[in-house]
Amino acid sequence: MKKLALSLERKSHQYDILIGEAVLSNPVSFSAIKQVNRIHIISNETVADLYLEQLKKSLSSYSPNSNLSVSILKDGEEYKSLDSFSMVIDDFIDNQLRRNDLVIALGGGVVGDLAGFSAACYQRGIDFIQIPTSLLAMVDSSVGGKTAVNHFKGKNLIGAFHQPLKVISDISVLKTLPQDQFIAGMAEVIKAAIIYDKAFFHWLTQNADLILQQDSVTLTEMVYRSCEIKAAIVAQDEMERGTRAWLNLGHTFGHAIETIMGYGNILHGEAVAIGMVLAAKFSHQQRLLSKDDMKIMINGIHQFKLPASLPAEIDVSAMAKAMILDKKNLDGNIRLVLPLAIGKVTINQDYSVQDIEAFLRKYE
Repeated sequence: MKKLALSLERKSHQYDILIGEAVLSNPVSFSAIKQVNRIHIISNETVADLYLEQLKKSLSSYSPNSNLSVSILKDGEEYKSLDSFSMVIDDFIDNQLRRNDLVIALGGGVVGDLAGFSAACYQRGIDFIQIPTSLLAMVDSSVGGKTAVNHFKGKNLIGAFHQPLKVISDISVLKTLPQDQFIAGMAEVIKAAIIYDKAFFHWLTQNADLILQQDSVTLTEMVYRSCEIKAAIVAQDEMERGTRAWLNLGHTFGHAIETIMGYGNILHGEAVAIGMVLAAKFSHQQRLLSKDDMKIMINGIHQFKLPASLPAEIDVSAMAKAMILDKKNLDGNIRLVLPLAIGKVTINQDYSVQDIEAFLRKYE
């Protein structure tokens, strides 16, 4: 088992990120849990069938006198909604959760984001633990305390910063993850490398076969380095005032694709992969990124079987307009994270809807 410690100066808050095989079934992983009156688990139908009983068994060793309650969501991005949030809050109230009780998110990014946002809002904030069960959640959404639900006009428009008490990432659960979801999670791994670590990017491309075969040792190293990169950035900028925005590479394009296509019709990682390709091409067009580095980035995305082209059904005018609603924008312009080289990015907010639409027209 590997362990990372993420320290946040603003709250003088530190929490551990545990990564390895069988950490979910190891009661030691839950040693940070204090004796609480109630533990409320949030999961979805698919993950609960696989891992809920295993989690309950591990919890019983450390909090045997706690009452357990559960909220089960339907599976899919379309359920990361205000309706689901309302249902979870109703469950909190019905089960009489108090401010010193605990919420546990058992699932992928949808479950983690929704559970974290619900914990942030209920009684102005209660503790929660992230147990991510998808690759994307392990390397990205479970780390850093961003929580949210979607609005039909934009992804993650309603949310809060709320740091978990702990993150427990069990590599062995990835064996039950559908292959398309595993591949989609690779987009966030590649993103971490492009923004921060050239050597890691080349390590990924050199180990692509082992990664796609889900070799446990290789996956553990990959998840650890991805989390290490994100933890380092979050520790510098918890509230996304500066460098943390680097983590949005590909996301302004990607979130607009998800909004236009409808949540659940394209996987988040797939949309981010397309977004990173567009960001690389746009950066090259702006003479910020060399042609060679652009090709290397796009080839790396292809190597992991991720999509790299705009879906045929995308209306680029509607997509550009959706991008202006992105929550990261300032002063009415579109804010983009653009690669300067492998391992280095910049943030530019000088682009209008018209600039982006003209660019997208080349790829529709």
